[in-house]
Amino acid sequence: MSVALLWAVFPNSQLSRYIGFIDSVRDGNRLIDSSRFVYRARRFMFDSRPNKYKKQKWNSYSFDIDFRHPCLRGINLPEITMVASTAGEMAVTSVEKVYSVVLKQAALVNRQLRSTAERDVKPGIVLPGNLNLSSEAYDRCGEVCAEYAKTFYLGTLLMTPERRKAIWAIYVWCRRTDELVDGPNASHITPTALDRWESRLEDLFQGRPFDMLDAALADTVAKFPVDIQPFRDMIEGMRMDLKKSRYKNFDELYLYCYYVAGTVGLMSVPVMGIAPGSQATTESVYNAALALGIANQLTNILRDVGEDARRGRIYLPQDELAQAGLSDEDIFAGKVSAKWRNFMKNQIERARMFFDEAEKGVAELSDASRWPVWASLLLYRQILDEIEANDYDNFTRRAYVSKVRKIAALPVSYARSLVRPSRKALLKVQN
Repeated sequence: MSVALLWAVFPNSQLSRYIGFIDSVRDGNRLIDSSRFVYRARRFMFDSRPNKYKKQKWNSYSFDIDFRHPCLRGINLPEITMVASTAGEMAVTSVEKVYSVVLKQAALVNRQLRSTAERDVKPGIVLPGNLNLSSEAYDRCGEVCAEYAKTFYLGTLLMTPERRKAIWAIYVWCRRTDELVDGPNASHITPTALDRWESRLEDLFQGRPFDMLDAALADTVAKFPVDIQPFRDMIEGMRMDLKKSRYKNFDELYLYCYYVAGTVGLMSVPVMGIAPGSQATTESVYNAALALGIANQLTNILRDVGEDARRGRIYLPQDELAQAGLSDEDIFAGKVSAKWRNFMKNQIERARMFFDEAEKGVAELSDASRWPVWASLLLYRQILDEIEANDYDNFTRRAYVSKVRKIAALPVSYARSLVRPSRKALLKVQN
């Protein structure tokens, strides 16, 4: 799963190190489109030395799964659960799960765009929902957002009123979900409590909100083409936090990052809107949103190593730690050594690669959404710079972006937001 959402074509990106190679496109005796293929993948594993990778050959497998989505073409698939069928084929259940969410969400957006065009409404204009809801619920969401995410809140003020309120509602639901396992009552939260929270989510999507904050999100999902699956997946990420405090490899960590952060991109893009002039595929824009979510979460993990260790948690790939000559004991000891610096250089490099890929999709968003997204991306990316400035001491020093640098980033992000959408697809299919 961890590589399930990596994009296939990176001619100028180091992410190509993770990519497998397609040998043919064939299903049985008939050639088909790129949705099914036979491939041989080479897995690239981190060495303890910076910028060095070890190659490990894999066998050839045939997968009966839809791989039309650009982010899935050419991927390598290490350590993903496979189920053998009577015909001897392998089904990649975890990849199929994530891809189906992306494809369904993209279909919802495309369907809405067709609907608005048929009604002679410009793309990006949200048709009113039929839920009778006062603005009080949205105002309360805005207050919560302003209190707990000041910079993010200021960014939302650059959006249109409808989109701003919807993003507030999504933010509040995500925060409440995260608080279940990270808040003051986290020690009392059980899997049963998360099951009840998911049941509330189901009711919310059926127009039966439990409280005022739920009502704001219920109104949002009635107005915008938002699918429920990313919300379910975020709850699944909370379940992982209840039962898991170590991650064997980047595959497992990537799945966790998708659940708790990549899902936010899927929730948000339908609200932020794709620019009418964009010729990029809807799926490719979602790829960029997913990459940004993964980049942000990897940055959180690298920033909070010391804080997480004090809670008994290590969100770093165990195999890569071992390859760097490090162990859990080194993390708990909090010693910044040469081995740790080299390890962190690799981790930061990977996070930056995801930011690079995320940048490709920001220009495809609607005019009113590009500036806040650019500001968020640039500010979060600077946290990685601060980790380096702290000499990779993320045990006792928390990397943060100063107010001066935040203010300085605003004109830069505004300038980038003026770049118009591309006139060709963001990602192209390459044979």
